[in-house]
Amino acid sequence: MYDLTDVLSDTEIQPGTNVLIAGAPLTGKRGMAFDAIASGANMGEGTIIVTTKDSADKVLSEFGGLVDADSPRDVDVGVVDCVTKQRGIGSVEEDPRVKYASSPVDMTGIGIKLSEFLQEFYEGRGLTRNRILLHSVSTLLMYSDLQTVFRFLHVFTGRVQSADALGLYVIDSTAHDDQTMNTLKQLFDAVIEVEDGDGSEPDVQVTGL
Repeated sequence: MYDLTDVLSDTEIQPGTNVLIAGAPLTGKRGMAFDAIASGANMGEGTIIVTTKDSADKVLSEFGGLVDADSPRDVDVGVVDCVTKQRGIGSVEEDPRVKYASSPVDMTGIGIKLSEFLQEFYEGRGLTRNRILLHSVSTLLMYSDLQTVFRFLHVFTGRVQSADALGLYVIDSTAHDDQTMNTLKQLFDAVIEVEDGDGSEPDVQVTGL
């Protein structure tokens, strides 16, 4: 079981589960997703982050601030960066923790890089428990149509399931119509909907867990 009590009280999730984290901008959904993968890293689990919005440098910096290790290099983390090559800013430096896809449109490349990390973690490092974050589904939908993204996520969630990993996917629910959201939700075992709460804490509703 994957322990999510750092994010959702008294919640453990079966291996091979895919969870969609949905909400409007600035509701804390991204922070929740990062907290969930960091808590796994602090328990010795592997972490794979597919980023379609921020560079690997930014993601690793944020992730490093959440883990207990002295350095983010002390934890097993891999980043599939779909941003840096597309923007053409900064150098694409060799780093064993980073693999680059050409852009968020390059879904074949993203899938290959994910599989490479999973194989490396399983066979090379003996990590059988891994948390995988895709941030964000909304960016994929900006570049490709719903049918293409649905097919990609169908394969992606299948990889997570077959690897007994935990998959977390962030989406800006206000950027898409109800039909799009309902179509995508079919792919996931559970949905966490994050809304602005009355106080400082967001209001969280969970279905499927």
